[in-house]
Amino acid sequence: MKILVLAAHPNIEQSRVNKRWIAELRKYPDEITVQELYPTYPDHVIDVKNEQNLLAQHERVVLQFPIQWYSMPALLKQWLDDVVTTSWLFSTGGKAVAGTELALALSIGGDEASYQSGGLIGYTISELVRPLQVFANQTGMIFLPHYKFYGAIKATDEQIEHSARDYLTHITSPDLNPQVVRKRMLDAMMKTGSAQ
Repeated sequence: MKILVLAAHPNIEQSRVNKRWIAELRKYPDEITVQELYPTYPDHVIDVKNEQNLLAQHERVVLQFPIQWYSMPALLKQWLDDVVTTSWLFSTGGKAVAGTELALALSIGGDEASYQSGGLIGYTISELVRPLQVFANQTGMIFLPHYKFYGAIKATDEQIEHSARDYLTHITSPDLNPQVVRKRMLDAMMKTGSAQ
């Protein structure tokens, strides 16, 4: 499976978590393509055709970003607006990204307890990223469980190191897609049934 990671951190050089994650992913160039949006497009002029070609070449797309003001960084939103256009989606019969898997990899400064009903923020991360789930549904993508790393501001080097390995395992797992797991279970049940 070919994985495209769109990493969007406006201050990557000052990031401890996202910078470490990118370094881990870059160890696997045959499986994972890392596209860092801010260094690639410092003037915010996105090469739309190139980005559309990248999307078309990968079965799984990961949007990696820090939660900032309860949303995604501005360049990632611009990327979505500029690259995934209606004309592009439907010029290919509506199948430009249909069936492509979409996962999120999120670094979150605060602790998990803050991101709950009754917590400091009062909303869960799943609620805050709901627009991306709607985006996936409307474009025919398969929205996968996201990878979340809470407490990024106070995280120790050891915690960040551990998170980099967990993140890699998460996004490369074929079991991340519930449809694949369901099909494998059904196939196993059919084999067991036919063996009886």
